Amino acid sequence: MTPVASAGSPAIATVVPPKPLHAAPDSSASVVMHVLPAREQVRMGRAVTVPAGINWLTLAVVILFHAGALAAFFFFTWQRLAVMAVLYVLAINVGIGMCYHRLLTHRGYRVPKWLEYVMTVCATLSLEGGPIFWVSTHRVHHQLSDHEGDPHTPREGGWWAHAGWILFGNALHAQTNVLARYTPDLSRDRFHVWLSKYHWIPITASGLLLLGGGWLWGGFVNGIAMVLWGVLLRVTLGLHATWLVNSATHLWGSRRFETRDDSRNNWWVALLTGGEGWHNNHHAHPVSARHGLKWYEIDPNFWGIWILSKLGLARKVHVAKYDPANPKPAGQ
Repeated sequence: MTPVASAGSPAIATVVPPKPLHAAPDSSASVVMHVLPAREQVRMGRAVTVPAGINWLTLAVVILFHAGALAAFFFFTWQRLAVMAVLYVLAINVGIGMCYHRLLTHRGYRVPKWLEYVMTVCATLSLEGGPIFWVSTHRVHHQLSDHEGDPHTPREGGWWAHAGWILFGNALHAQTNVLARYTPDLSRDRFHVWLSKYHWIPITASGLLLLGGGWLWGGFVNGIAMVLWGVLLRVTLGLHATWLVNSATHLWGSRRFETRDDSRNNWWVALLTGGEGWHNNHHAHPVSARHGLKWYEIDPNFWGIWILSKLGLARKVHVAKYDPANPKPAGQ
């Protein structure tokens, strides 16, 4: 998955590798590839971004949020914890897991446009960039998973896969024209284009609302503490949860499917991310909106999608079926 403001049915992604690979990427993702001239390609991976140098703005933001997260523990109340928990679920479970990942990237299900937009706004509260940037990066990850050009493969270092990859190179968050070739579906939508450029507005607005509301109902110190818990600590925890999908689920866990990458099912990452830790299942069946394929593989993000379907708000929900007698990735 993806950074700081850093498939069983036909896929809709258009992904371009930076250069020919010596080994084929994950064949389970039936992603359509169109070869573009080299000058039009977006280069990703450690070999490209490290020589470009440290991205000082991103590094400064990461340090600021981690410092604020530590400060939050000096201002604990149950009310502030509750506010953080609600916003965490909206940003990470509804926003990143259900929307950016399973809805926008893989189109594992469909919802009305108004709901898609609301969920996308929730995702921007995670400080992981706008929809075009996030989806582009993740589609490249699937096409080149653990091969040359993968933005965050642990084969280039565990810390690199976890957080190092966002600290180098040029920021692509607002470069919607450059990334459009990876997200033709989103780039035709004016709302997604606008929000990709101004993804910082919702999280800024949430901070101001927390400051004002906390100040009004408890004084200035309470307002500051609400921002520390509801923004800085929440975002920091959410970032590390998302980054663990990039790092831990390609390093530790079990492999049910023999995919052409290092993806693994990791139960404790699944607990932290609402089911995103069943990563080998996901790489084997990228379009499936359900990642936990057995009864004991808890998948709250899919439960949310299931509830939407029962309310008539989600349709065309793709669900992979696990056949123990024929445990092969989709497309094989």
